[in-house]
Amino acid sequence: MERLRSSRENQVIRDRFAETQLSVGNFVYPYFVVNGSSIRHAITGFDGVFHFSIDRLCDDIAETCELGITAILLFGVVESNEKDMLGSAAYRDDALIARAVTAVKNRFPQLTVMTDVCLCGYTDHGHCGVVRDGIIINDETLPHLSRMAVTHARAGADVVAPSAMMDGQVQAIRNALMVAGQNETKIMGYSAKYASSFYGPFRTAASSAPAFGDRRTYQMDYRNGAEAIAEVRADIAERADIVMVKPAHAYLDVIQRIRSAYPQQTIAAYHVSGEYMLLKNAAKNGLCDERAAFMEVSTAIKRAGTDIIISYWAKEYARMLREAV
Repeated sequence: MERLRSSRENQVIRDRFAETQLSVGNFVYPYFVVNGSSIRHAITGFDGVFHFSIDRLCDDIAETCELGITAILLFGVVESNEKDMLGSAAYRDDALIARAVTAVKNRFPQLTVMTDVCLCGYTDHGHCGVVRDGIIINDETLPHLSRMAVTHARAGADVVAPSAMMDGQVQAIRNALMVAGQNETKIMGYSAKYASSFYGPFRTAASSAPAFGDRRTYQMDYRNGAEAIAEVRADIAERADIVMVKPAHAYLDVIQRIRSAYPQQTIAAYHVSGEYMLLKNAAKNGLCDERAAFMEVSTAIKRAGTDIIISYWAKEYARMLREAV
């Protein structure tokens, strides 16, 4: 008589033949970096996410690497007295993220280090570009984004990620990288970045909320899907190596449309702070099992067509895999 399989054996079989296989290699873990030393401060309203000074950042990354995560994304957070109209703290030679990249690459040369390229966290008005008379000036912003990207590349960044949603930003950065001799640096464009209600915890963490108005004049209308294809097409034409959809959970249809249109393109999706905290809070209130919910959502993001998932849950996923062995 054929012996009955254990539930564990059945699970192994189901895992082996599942159409979508999620792995730790799909994840990028984001970090928020601040000036100072010996800083590891929990961010209010953003469970499990911290502000790190560069020294403590490197200590935490040691655990991240040990868990098998091979890529991180760095965001700089500066004090209000360091901010100005043009976000100059973002692209000085001694900029916070440039120093962080150098420290991380010196200690973890094998790690893929990505950096956010945007001015919002460095400007006193909180917008992603140059502002004049309350209007964001697209073309005048491009040189500042380009200088920021070059500063990061020279410090050792493997991937620069322009998130300002300025038209032509990828092309401007690609040209600047080539002039600076940083041809090997890859570009991950925030190609389809929507004006979303899910960014709240991030804006608190990055101190990047706009001081006036909103970002709907340069971020995408969430009612539009075909526009995402046009934005992605433009970034690919401007030689982006990776294109991104942000947010992820509420935009699975957009991810799938891009995958169908560009089957060979590397696609990333950002499971953003509000999406993350919705699941966290649901689990805290007994509405779902946290790990099961994050697994389901992360798998759905990959199933829709992504290669890369930027997620605050990445380390927990890696721990879960380790416990299952």
